[in-house]
Amino acid sequence: MPRPTATQLAYGSATVFLSTLAMLLLSQTRTGIGVAVIAIAGLGLGLLVAMTAPMPGVSRVVRRHVVRAKSPAAPAPLRAVPSPYDRVPRPRLTETAGAPEARVGEHSR
Repeated sequence: MPRPTATQLAYGSATVFLSTLAMLLLSQTRTGIGVAVIAIAGLGLGLLVAMTAPMPGVSRVVRRHVVRAKSPAAPAPLRAVPSPYDRVPRPRLTETAGAPEARVGEHSR
């Protein structure tokens, strides 16, 4: 997992502080349990904002342009790929008088 950037830490911290302050002011709670619930909710919101903030890196447009520039102008010629069934020798079916009846229950055990 990559480490969070300074921007992600700043957004997350600001969200924790501002959301907790707003929830405390709007709810006007004075009990310890209420404050603890609001603090946990503020931490959860801050974590959510920090993890969803964009990571630095190459944008999709630039990445798509680079990939298209490296691709060949004409597609590669198609070649026949051998099938795994072509490599396996196939048993020959020989019909004798008693062979079909002997094989009927062979795999049913």
